[in-house]
Amino acid sequence: MSASKSYEKELAFQADRRKATTEFIKIVSNLWYDKSIEVVLFKNQIIDKNVSDIINLHEYAGEFVQKPISIFDSVEILRAINDIKLPPAKLDIGKLTYEYHADDNNYSNVKAFVLDKLKDANGAKTIKPKDVVLYGFGRIGRLVARELMAKTGKGNQLRLRAIVTRGTINQEVLEKRASLLRTDSVHGHFTGTIDVDVENNALIINGTTVHIISAQKPEDIDYTKYGIISALIIDNTGAFRDKEALSRHLQSKGASRVLLTAPGKGIPNIVHGVNHLEHNPDTTKIFSAASCTTNAITPILKIVEDSLGVKKGHLETIHAYTNDQNLVDNMHSKYRRGRAAALNMVITETGAGKAVCLALPSLEGKLSSNAIRVPVPNGSLAILNLDVNNKTSKEGINTILKKYALEGDLVEQIKYSLNNELVSSDIVGTSAPSIYDSPATIVSKDGKNIILYIWYDNEYGYSHQVIRLAKYISKVRRFTYY
Repeated sequence: MSASKSYEKELAFQADRRKATTEFIKIVSNLWYDKSIEVVLFKNQIIDKNVSDIINLHEYAGEFVQKPISIFDSVEILRAINDIKLPPAKLDIGKLTYEYHADDNNYSNVKAFVLDKLKDANGAKTIKPKDVVLYGFGRIGRLVARELMAKTGKGNQLRLRAIVTRGTINQEVLEKRASLLRTDSVHGHFTGTIDVDVENNALIINGTTVHIISAQKPEDIDYTKYGIISALIIDNTGAFRDKEALSRHLQSKGASRVLLTAPGKGIPNIVHGVNHLEHNPDTTKIFSAASCTTNAITPILKIVEDSLGVKKGHLETIHAYTNDQNLVDNMHSKYRRGRAAALNMVITETGAGKAVCLALPSLEGKLSSNAIRVPVPNGSLAILNLDVNNKTSKEGINTILKKYALEGDLVEQIKYSLNNELVSSDIVGTSAPSIYDSPATIVSKDGKNIILYIWYDNEYGYSHQVIRLAKYISKVRRFTYY
């Protein structure tokens, strides 16, 4: 074949591929907005993504499973999903496409394959939507609000109804709150619409009313005045950290459950995917989502503990600076944190080593930990230096982690990275709380010491863990196929 004919063939293929991707995007949107079926691609969100994004994600998926994941096959499977009756669900099209080719001799056609793989969906329990109130509206609060509103769909799961702040509410305050939600220096623009309703003290987000309530004490609020019933209160203020203080939320009218977005005392500290099933939301009313670092390292540590056994280890977290630190040198209640955050690397403490043991009691007394705050606004790295009981190799431990990232109970929690050039800015906007840097793994010659590098978006990844836990507490988890 001549060079010119070969080039023309390449052009034709690219045109067909982009056309198929356009159909892919249309079906994904229709499934979400018409049937409340969310489609992901090996855990990557694909709603509102463009053609190039979808093509690149298919390339990543093929590299991940070491087998081509074709957009043409994905579209064919999506058509079949669209043609059958399903309840609200979350489906991984990457996994389905991969499995279809692994099992292609067992099914007469794509529809037969889809019907078999999703047969358990018909037994899914009916979901009753849950009202949500954000108590506080800082970094985590705004990201949770963004995600809840972007994924409201038909409102079958979590419904953001109100945001509680302190101080006077007037047009200027509402405009500033809207602006902070609309535009973020780290995470970019909110993809939806945000308007201000001064008369009703509310933000209109994607056409839906979210009340802005001013309160000094949680127990003074009557949520029922706003039509809010049996709400989940997500406290992201950091002001209330123990069971007694958080119980004040339950004294307000219209509140039924509380979720703290920080480590808590006297309450279950949960890393969703690891220990959430140990606590029944019918009998437990107050939960903690632990910390961003705890959510990053606990899934990885559980796998290492279950697979190899941990003798002892040390955690060092290289953490983005936070609002707790000073912008310029000034007094601070803790040593070193008073120094200018954007100019210094700052050694400080972390409770993540001890917090892990709340989710994984078998690691009690085995881990030491420390932290270094560094001059980046977001994107952090945890380094796990572990002595293990069973001998392994770099290939061995990477194979174990890859398996768990592909299937099982921790697929939402772990993203397996193959990227040799990965840096902190690359992981901003990743919904998985743990990003395993497989090329960076180090294993000693005797196979008994391993050093693992775990990246995490300490804002975005953690916010998604908060939402996953919120869905469990509220019993609005849909049928999922990963």
